[in-house]
Amino acid sequence: MRRVVRGFWGPRPEPVDALAERWQRTLDGFAELVPQAADVWSQVHGKGPATAFAADGDALRDALRTAQSAADWSDLTGTGLRLVGTGAAGWQAEVSSLAGGSPQFLLQSLAIVLHSPDLAVVPEEDVLALIAREWEPDFGDVSDDDVLDALEDDAGYSVGDPVVGRTGYLSPARAALVPEGLEIVRQRLHDGGELLSIAAPGDSATVVRVYEQLRETGALAPLPRPMDRAVL
Repeated sequence: MRRVVRGFWGPRPEPVDALAERWQRTLDGFAELVPQAADVWSQVHGKGPATAFAADGDALRDALRTAQSAADWSDLTGTGLRLVGTGAAGWQAEVSSLAGGSPQFLLQSLAIVLHSPDLAVVPEEDVLALIAREWEPDFGDVSDDDVLDALEDDAGYSVGDPVVGRTGYLSPARAALVPEGLEIVRQRLHDGGELLSIAAPGDSATVVRVYEQLRETGALAPLPRPMDRAVL
């Protein structure tokens, strides 16, 4: 099964050392939650083959500095890094980010794409909570191809719009706009944001319904463009 766990936010300029620390805590936390997913990491490059990657602080800082030294790098985009990990049979993880920049229109992001055996139990809500803790996003989701297709086809969702999937994360200002009586489980996190447990795998119809209700109340309103802050 393929699932994606993501967090998105607006401009938040950060130096390489800060980004490397966020990355390190994310990889360490992910290894604790899903240890079977990635034993060995490699870095994916824009050109050429992937290369072995140590996934430690020094390697992360070097990779981020290299990305910032590219001729086409701009803080209006952010600093990208993409790692792929292979683990036990049937498991693979990809972690990618675009972060630390001052974009006016392009959201910053951290995404974990996880491939697992179909019957495997994956703590996907805990992985989203990890992203919320380490990257302080504006919103986030746990989705799969069926969920995203349903949101696009039935609710008019477009890439870049604030979104929730089977599970969602909303920053504090967004969480305050969640209507009472919504048939979801809400969990307050350390930052005042909320983790929303919305639907089981395969129940795309419930995701679409909740997404539409949250959008109507403003909980999924887009950040104003040009963006001037990281969260709503």
